[in-house]
Amino acid sequence: MEYDKTGVPYDNWPESILQNKRLIETVNEINGVETKSESTNEEDSLGFREKFVATHRAADGHYVRSRAEMLIDNWLYMSEIAHAYERKLPIEEDVYSDFYLPVGKVYIEYWGLENDPKYSQRKLDKLKIYEKYGFNLIELQDADIQNLDDILPKKLLKFGIQAY
Repeated sequence: MEYDKTGVPYDNWPESILQNKRLIETVNEINGVETKSESTNEEDSLGFREKFVATHRAADGHYVRSRAEMLIDNWLYMSEIAHAYERKLPIEEDVYSDFYLPVGKVYIEYWGLENDPKYSQRKLDKLKIYEKYGFNLIELQDADIQNLDDILPKKLLKFGIQAY
């Protein structure tokens, strides 16, 4: 639309877009306004972050939660692949990925606590969400960490990302 007096164009968004939870969170984030997360499973999202504090510093300055995540972060950094750590998925649900690569819109999940039943359930829930929205996902296990140079380039290449 256009203002009558000035001729300046503007958008008139439908109410459904203006009420989108993720849009509101993003605008508040950009404006520096802190919003309370209404996680459906608050114990899992907040408890996990409190239980596993990000104390390991990667080469690019990211603070990560485990030695394995530090190795993944350092590998991405040394391969000159732009990445974000613990990025919120652009969906209504309150879910964070371990890593996000904007180049191929690829998410990386490192599944570290494979013998914990609660963690296994959380893993299944996250996998369902990745599938539901059709997100590009690379999964890494403990065994992969020792061979990142062999495994990660092949997995990245499937999404058109070449590691150097």
